[in-house]
Parts: sequence; structure tokens; C-alpha cells
Amino acid sequence: MNQIAQLGADIAKLWSRYASSYLSGVRNTLVLALVATIIGCIIGFICGVLNTIPHAKTDNPIKRFILALIRVIVRVYVEVFRGTPMVLQAVFVYYGLPYFTGGAMQFKNVWLAAILVVSINTGAYMAETVRGGILSIDPGQTEGAKAIGMNHFQTMLHVILPQALRNIMPQIGNNFIINVKDTSVMFIISFTDFFAAHRGAVGATYLYFPSATIEMAGYLCMTLIASFLLRRWEKKLDGDDSYALATSDQLATTSGMMNHPGKGSNFDERNLEYTEGGDR
Repeated sequence: MNQIAQLGADIAKLWSRYASSYLSGVRNTLVLALVATIIGCIIGFICGVLNTIPHAKTDNPIKRFILALIRVIVRVYVEVFRGTPMVLQAVFVYYGLPYFTGGAMQFKNVWLAAILVVSINTGAYMAETVRGGILSIDPGQTEGAKAIGMNHFQTMLHVILPQALRNIMPQIGNNFIINVKDTSVMFIISFTDFFAAHRGAVGATYLYFPSATIEMAGYLCMTLIASFLLRRWEKKLDGDDSYALATSDQLATTSGMMNHPGKGSNFDERNLEYTEGGDR
């Protein structure tokens, strides 16, 4: 009990002195995660669409060469940024580019470097997610779109991507939650996120565990709230799955005539039972 009381006192001490620093870190973490996830999704959608452009042996050789080159570039990008830690990517981008360019490419703003690193990392994961989402759509959808005269761009924009987006929504939310936590590695380039606030407080007070407790509670709250909001969004996209018959005719139960509640249905619910002999 004494240890718990001491922990509470240390947490209260830290919060009274560094509350503004912790809250500022929370804000920076959420802004960075949100902006980088949005940009990363755009990158992933572009790469996923480019990676699924169809081509045949009868196509123009130049077209086939360009598409093959695009796929190689996308594959290299995906493998490099999925296969290396984000903390090393941050070091390479923030410190490596000035090193190799003699200072010609140097980030004046740490926000720009942090957004770039997290965005391209997220885009690498989203590229494969989008590719899988596109391939998961029934090929008949594409064939039907082509049958009514749509080109590949129109088919993707109006038919395939809207369906693929719903399929990959959970992964988009998952990437956002991962980014909320993974932004903690941006301390390596002096980005002042939530974890940087912890490092600053610990450096001044040496209260490692009490500050880590605040950090864990803060990250848990952010991820739980994000998960709740994302589930609500997914449910909203799904729509209402409760339906009622759109007619009072009892014989219509076998005809599949259904109407969404709240859409003007005047169905009067009845208790439909089979009587002996098969009559209703």
C-alpha cells in the first residue's frame, strides 16, 4: 500500500509540474498520426491502383514496359519501408539526406520530416492493403463496368474503389492506431510528441516509473478512443441491417419484398404461423 501511495504522490507531482508538456505531446502525437495516416492512405491508394493496372501480351510493348517498371518501383518501395524500422528511416531522412547532399537537402522543420517519415512508412503498408482490397472484389464487377463502356480509370473510381474502401476500413483504422504509438520513435529527430514529454520529465526528476505510468495511461486512452470512433464509423458505413416486409400481404413472405425501416414502410407486423395442412 505504501508503494501505491508513493506512486500516486509521484504521479501527482509530475502532473502538477509537467501537465502542459504531456498534453502538448498528446496533441502533437494525434496530429502527426492523423495527418500521416491520411497522406499514407493516399500514397497507398496510388501505389495499389498502379500495381493492379491490367496488361496483356497483346498490349503495346512500351505500355507493358512502363507498367512492369512501375510495379518494380512500387515493390522496392514497399519492401524497403516495410522491412526496416521506422526509427532508422527517420534517422536516414532527417540526418542522412543532408549527409549525402552536402547539406543541400536539410529539413528546417522537424514537423515536415516527421510527417514525411510516418507517411511513407504508412503508405508502404497501405499499398499492399489496397492491392489486396482491389483483388478481393469480384472480377464480374470489372467485367460489368467494361460491358457498359467504362474505361479502367472509371471502373476503379466508380465501381472497384468504393467497394474496396469498405473492405480495408479496419486496416486503415489499425494503421492510425499503430501510428499513434509508433510516433514515439520520432524523439530520435527531436520531435516533441507524447513520448518526448516523458523523456523531458524523467530527465529532470528521474521518476521513470511514475512518468511511464502516465505515458501508458495516455497511450491507452488515445488508442481506446480511436478504436471506439473507428468502430462507430464502420457501423455507420454498414448501414442498418434490420429490415421489415414492405407489404401487408402475408403471401409476400416468399417474394423477397423488403423495405428498410424509416424509409416510408407502412408494414403492420403480424404473427404468421403455419396451420395444420400447410395453410396460413
